[in-house]
Amino acid sequence: MKTVIAMENVTKIYRIGDQEIQALRGVNLAIEEGDFVAIMGPSGSGKSTMMNVIGCLDKPTSGEFYLDGHPVSEADDDELAIIRNRKIGFVFQNFNLLPRTSAVENVELPLLYAGVPAKERRERAIQALESVGLGDRLANKPNELSGGQQQRVSIARALVNHPVLLLADEPTGALDTKTSMEIMHIFQQLNEAGKTIILVTHEPDIAEYAKRIVRFRDGQVVSNELVTARRWATLQEAEVMA
Repeated sequence: MKTVIAMENVTKIYRIGDQEIQALRGVNLAIEEGDFVAIMGPSGSGKSTMMNVIGCLDKPTSGEFYLDGHPVSEADDDELAIIRNRKIGFVFQNFNLLPRTSAVENVELPLLYAGVPAKERRERAIQALESVGLGDRLANKPNELSGGQQQRVSIARALVNHPVLLLADEPTGALDTKTSMEIMHIFQQLNEAGKTIILVTHEPDIAEYAKRIVRFRDGQVVSNELVTARRWATLQEAEVMA
C-alpha cells in the first residue's frame, strides 16, 4: 500500500512579535492510499494548522513531511504551488466558486492553471460534473444552484486534476442534514473507488462516515482510531430526511 501522507515529528510555530505560538507539537502521522480520515479537535487544537500543512498552504517549522513521496518540508513557494495544483483537490465549507462563472468553467480552473488545452479542459470538466450528478447543470452559475449543488461543483473541481488526495474542510458546515448526507454519500463513493480523503470537521456524526478519526488537542495527536460503528450515507436515507 502506498503512503500518501507521511509526517515525522512535525512542528509549526507562529511568531507574533516576541511571542511564540506552537500550533503543532511533534506530530507523527501516516495516511495510506485509499484511506478516509476525519480530523477532529476543539478550537485551538491545531487541526486547522494541520489542514494548512497537509494542503501545502503552509510549511512545517521543523520535522519531515512527505506528500505522495515529495519532501514538502524542503519545497519553496513555487514548488508548493505546483504540488497543490497537481496533487491535492480542495473542497471548502463555503464552496469558493467564482460567482459570475458557469459550473463547467469553475471546474475547468485548475486545468487552466495547469496549462491543459481548452478542448481537453472542457471534456474533463464535463466528465467531473457528470460524476457528481450535475451533467445537466453545466451552464448554471452558482446563484442558480442550491447549496448542495454548489458543493458538488466544488467536489468536481477538486477531482478534475485527478489528485492523489482530496482535502475537505468542513464540507457540510453550510448544509442541512439531508444535503450533508448526499455530500457524504459522494465522498464515500469516491473513497470506495480508491480516492484518498482527509476530512476536517467538528461534527462527530459527520466524522463517523470516515474510516478513521484522528483527534487533536494542544497541537498533538491524542488518538488515531478506526471507526468501529461506521455510518453509511445512502441516497435513500437522505430522502427520508427530506
